[in-house]
Amino acid sequence: MKPAAKIYTALIFLFLFAPIIILLVFSFNSSNSLSVFEGFSLYWYKELFHDTNTLGALKNTLVLALAASILSTIMGTAAAVGINKLRNKALQNTYNTVTNIPMTNPDIITGISLMLMFVFAGRLMGLSTSLNFWTMLIAHITFCLPYVILQVLPKLRQMDKSLPEAAMDLGCPPFRAFLKVELPEILPGVLSGMIMAFTLSLDDFVISYFTAGNGFETLPIRIYSMTKKTVTPKMYALATIIFFVILALLLITNLMDDNDEEAKERRAAKKAHRQHHLGNRGKELIAGGVIALALVVVGAVSFLGNNADTVELNVYNWGEYISDGSDDSLDTIKAFEEWYEEEYGQKVKVNYSTFASNEDMYAKLKSGAVSYDVIIPSDYMIARLISEDMLLPLNFDHIPNYQYIGEQYRGLYYDPDDLYTVPYTYGVIGVIYDANVVDEADIGGWDLLWNEKYSRSIVQFNNPRDAFGTAMYKLGIDVNTTDKSQWDRALDELMQQRPLVKAYVMDEIFNTLQSGEASIGAYYAGDYFIMQEGQADDVDLQFYYPDETNYFFDAMCIPSCAENQELAEIFINFMLSEEAAIANAEYICYASPNSLVYESETYIEDMGEEAIAILYPPMDHFDEKYNHLAYRNLSDDMLSYMNTLWEGLKIN
Repeated sequence: MKPAAKIYTALIFLFLFAPIIILLVFSFNSSNSLSVFEGFSLYWYKELFHDTNTLGALKNTLVLALAASILSTIMGTAAAVGINKLRNKALQNTYNTVTNIPMTNPDIITGISLMLMFVFAGRLMGLSTSLNFWTMLIAHITFCLPYVILQVLPKLRQMDKSLPEAAMDLGCPPFRAFLKVELPEILPGVLSGMIMAFTLSLDDFVISYFTAGNGFETLPIRIYSMTKKTVTPKMYALATIIFFVILALLLITNLMDDNDEEAKERRAAKKAHRQHHLGNRGKELIAGGVIALALVVVGAVSFLGNNADTVELNVYNWGEYISDGSDDSLDTIKAFEEWYEEEYGQKVKVNYSTFASNEDMYAKLKSGAVSYDVIIPSDYMIARLISEDMLLPLNFDHIPNYQYIGEQYRGLYYDPDDLYTVPYTYGVIGVIYDANVVDEADIGGWDLLWNEKYSRSIVQFNNPRDAFGTAMYKLGIDVNTTDKSQWDRALDELMQQRPLVKAYVMDEIFNTLQSGEASIGAYYAGDYFIMQEGQADDVDLQFYYPDETNYFFDAMCIPSCAENQELAEIFINFMLSEEAAIANAEYICYASPNSLVYESETYIEDMGEEAIAILYPPMDHFDEKYNHLAYRNLSDDMLSYMNTLWEGLKIN
């Protein structure tokens, strides 16, 4: 190979594996910095093995991948044999084309299509919940099958077709001839297909996201839900472990792929002459396969099943939005399950699922695919759900802890009569800046995000509602206006800002500001404290509120599809208890409307004076200010117009 070709090949491999190498190195970082390596440590591996939720998601993923790979390998091998034996070439080509469609079809289309099919079938059968473990398993088998067929077919075509015929000439039945002669010849392809199916299932996110049911969270879905905050280095540790396990499987597969055709022919000839002596061996192999498949199915059923005496509660919340036991915090879900059994003498299983946006949650509810008992949407989405009769009125006799919700946090615009909701958290959008870069004289309002002095060091929201909000607050425009000319004014303001913007970001703002790549950005107050923890040594992140900015509430509600309203209300009441409410407030780092939290000396001491001052800024007539400044649910026409303007901004 010429030197230039060697250099080119080396650069290609460097490009492919550099991200994995960086991930591997930072999994051993002694700090949680995502940009600065501060020393070798196994701390994150230790933290990983103490994270029960992540380990639970990993177990779910392995059970699903194992079941999907075994079943798709059996079905795919049988399909490949059938396709290979077709004499009609046109029909064979048709089957090959149809087999290739799932591999070329975008995952998002496959996922949505499967979800719609499962919902349709579920409604025909009168099921309240159409999605569960079994629907996800069917979905995984569906996209794994073509890859198994693709691995097995070439091995069948390479095989000498006279070998199984010779075995049958010697008196071996066709199926036994397949087991004794054909299967050993194509075994490398079968194993390669099985390993490929296993890795594809292990890795899948998009299709799993659309076909997942209550309480069954796979690892990719869990990692995606972490983007509500930021992915911690213990995920790097897990990814490193998975990488080396998959690498080992691939090496084993390559070693087993014996290309010695003469050795294969000798083995096949010997087996063909011994078929009449080995009749029982085929039966044993079949029995072993049946037993293995039965064990997988029984294991999945026992893994997923609950005792008849156990009642289930389905909770749907934002990712990383409840204290989960990590970092020595309270495991709220586990604590509720234990408390309920002790208080009521009955076991309860909380199926806890997460969503990434209000729109994702709304789409899942609207589809009727899954039934939830408790949801925690944001204010503008709550108003929409109420208007569409998608929420149930609460029985506050089951929620006595509601008395601790401060008066200023009641009767807000999204639920003016306090019939449907219990406030969970609230927050305010502010400006985060690097004090080592930004002059103190420049801070104080939204103008900082338009200051040419900091050109290419500013990041802006990568969603139209918040991005237009910053411009509208700056211009003094009502963020809920239906006057399109006012939206045009806001667009002009964003167009003027565009040359100054380094990037449009959402959760990427964590790494961008922490590393010092950018110096100014707007984000939610609670997330500022998380950014501070991981900032580089030469970065000094600070925070302030402009005079006019967005206030938002997230509240606990019960959707109209709920199957156990009373249990849901008991859960909401538990979430308002002092221990749970403080644990959640400290974990999330957002402000709490619960007086048991914001009046707690322990909570104030744990959070610190700076955090309390930022999270709970003194303001008179909070409800009036919130009702004036908070985002409202826009009409479909205004949403469409806003999105059109946003697309024009991003294209330009």
